[in-house]
Amino acid sequence: MGKGAQGSDAAAGAGEVEENMAAWLVAKNTLKIMPFKLPPLGPHDVRVRMKAVGICGSDVHYLREMRIAHFVVKEPMVIGHECAGVIEEVGAGVTHLSVGDRVALEPGVSCWRCRHCKGGRYNLCSDMKFFATPPVHGSLANQVVHPGDLCFKLPDGVTLEEGAMCEPLSVGVHACRRAGVGPETGVLVVGAGPIGLVTLLAARAFGAPRVVIVDVDDHRLSVATALGAAATVKVSTRDEDLDAEVERIQAAMGSDIDVSLDCAGFSKTMSTALEATRAGGKVCLVGMGHNEMTLPMTSAAAREVDVVGVFRYKDTWPLCIDFLRSGKVDVKPLITHRFGFSQRDVEEAFEVSARGRDAIKVMFNL
Repeated sequence: MGKGAQGSDAAAGAGEVEENMAAWLVAKNTLKIMPFKLPPLGPHDVRVRMKAVGICGSDVHYLREMRIAHFVVKEPMVIGHECAGVIEEVGAGVTHLSVGDRVALEPGVSCWRCRHCKGGRYNLCSDMKFFATPPVHGSLANQVVHPGDLCFKLPDGVTLEEGAMCEPLSVGVHACRRAGVGPETGVLVVGAGPIGLVTLLAARAFGAPRVVIVDVDDHRLSVATALGAAATVKVSTRDEDLDAEVERIQAAMGSDIDVSLDCAGFSKTMSTALEATRAGGKVCLVGMGHNEMTLPMTSAAAREVDVVGVFRYKDTWPLCIDFLRSGKVDVKPLITHRFGFSQRDVEEAFEVSARGRDAIKVMFNL
């Protein structure tokens, strides 16, 4: 697993040469920096000193609600899963990494025994152990222990912050793969939040010649323009505006919308994607804003619009790192706020991330 152990008994006692500290979610809207005892280093594990950890929307949701869907925080849990750091110790069986290597960590550890894992879709493993998904602890800590094969060496020129951004970027990369984005694909991205913006970057890296992005917020749309969106369309949250907005979106594309990527996941946004996409096109649901939706499925079916879903990612870190190394993707403009790792820093960072506004990606530098 994201080997930072399970359960509250992972809180450390004295006796370690250097006490490992972590940010623990202990109650609604309450984070505390407390000791975090690491598990023993296995032969295929590495111990990593965290250097950059980003805040994800799921982290904020857990802080506010202590649950996401059926994942419930029942006891104190270390938060965080977007991370990169420096190798400090390697297990006897790890041959591809050395002490001092800078690495980005893929946060999910699958069983490698089930049909999904054996079939190559390990992201669907029902026994996945994922950083900061109860009861598995996360990575906002001085150090973590993690399987070496889920730690990817960063080349010179790619920073540790960029390495941490491989996690959200992976969502966009996996979505583009699922949707079949390529050099002849006109792409609509619905939602210009952090995931919508990395999906925009991924679509451009996959060669999409024209990407249109829509959102309700002018500031996010201006960021999207700066990141290379061919056009932006401001929309509302009102269902009655849908038809007129679809016309504006199609006009902004100027040609067929082959693929729509809904990075918000609400009834209105998914309806927008379904109605805007050409006959025979594809809609990919990336965001998970609503558990249930009312959608114009008959119209979509009559036009043979395919609908696919996305859950996390698989085999994306090498490509993400290559995109960063080559300059095809630049995630640095998305990192809008930086904090240290004190109790005050942690509290303020989560407040900034939850507030939104001009905050896109909030990053801890440990």
